[in-house]
Amino acid sequence: MSRVGLGYDIHRLEPGDGIVIANVRIPCPYRLVAHSDGDVVLHALCDALLGALGAGDLGEMFPDTDPAHAGRDSCEFVKAVLALDAMRPWRIANVDINVIAQAPRLMAHKPAMRARLAELFSLAPSCIGLKARTNEECDAIGAKRAIAAQAIVLLEART
Repeated sequence: MSRVGLGYDIHRLEPGDGIVIANVRIPCPYRLVAHSDGDVVLHALCDALLGALGAGDLGEMFPDTDPAHAGRDSCEFVKAVLALDAMRPWRIANVDINVIAQAPRLMAHKPAMRARLAELFSLAPSCIGLKARTNEECDAIGAKRAIAAQAIVLLEART
């Protein structure tokens, strides 16, 4: 038996001193506008897991109206989702992620991002698909005003 979940997240970019993507600090002249650290990859992965479990979404678990989540490290969200009782009968088989950003360029950071995701989700790096895409200068992402991520996860029943 298996389950699939799909997640998506987007945050605005504004001038700043760097962003966090897949729990990796990316030096750049931007910051993500978000209540937490704005890690679009971890947010999309959490939503994908929650979707596969039929357990709501990240905003329900960690509302942006709660001051306790201001500036929060998204690794804490990941740990909370992985610790859910609903997760116990399942194991993550693989994840696949698209990061959509015109800027900053992410190619040089992908190995560190994949390694960090493997560590956070207890997966072999070969079980993590990670692609960086631009939006070909279309819309807010293409105009360097936002960054987004899509994620899909496959859960398999533990045997």
